[in-house]
Amino acid sequence: MADETERLAGFLYEIGLLKRYRRTGWLVAGVSAPESIADHSFRTAIIASVLASMEGADPGRAALLSLFHDSQETRLTDLPHAARPYVEKAPNERVTEHQTRGLPAAVAAMITGVVAEYEGEDSAEAVCARDADKLECLVQAIEYREHGNRNTQPWIDSSLARLRTASARRLAEQAQKTGSLDWLARAMDGDET
Repeated sequence: MADETERLAGFLYEIGLLKRYRRTGWLVAGVSAPESIADHSFRTAIIASVLASMEGADPGRAALLSLFHDSQETRLTDLPHAARPYVEKAPNERVTEHQTRGLPAAVAAMITGVVAEYEGEDSAEAVCARDADKLECLVQAIEYREHGNRNTQPWIDSSLARLRTASARRLAEQAQKTGSLDWLARAMDGDET
């Protein structure tokens, strides 16, 4: 039987799959080289910390929730929404329990607790993390649209409809008015204010 450290090393390798697995919704939309699940989770964590700061919640906690929000996709992959009526997906908490079995108790408790909090949406941090997930999708859809993909509007619309915090709604509205490289022009002009 593998010891805790061996299982923990294996878990870290498993999580590395998220860097290779692509977000399937973007493949359906016709994006030829879509972001990875890890790419999505990284920006989601940044957005979650920003939203939590704006909403008076704990930015570190919101970011942590976001880092683990799609960790189950190492085993489930990123199922496209069109597949969901035909596939019975295991609850994320159950997948996480299997992923963390045999890990050091403190690590397993942290990960399962984070996933349960995110899925339960009972804390301000979980609400911010969930909004960050949708806001990141919206921003990514805008970027793909700017790169010539005309099929991303449904992702923008569905993301907007699911935002719960005032801060996320304000940022979503502004993101739709702002070009993805507007910041670069300002930086190059030396106008950071």
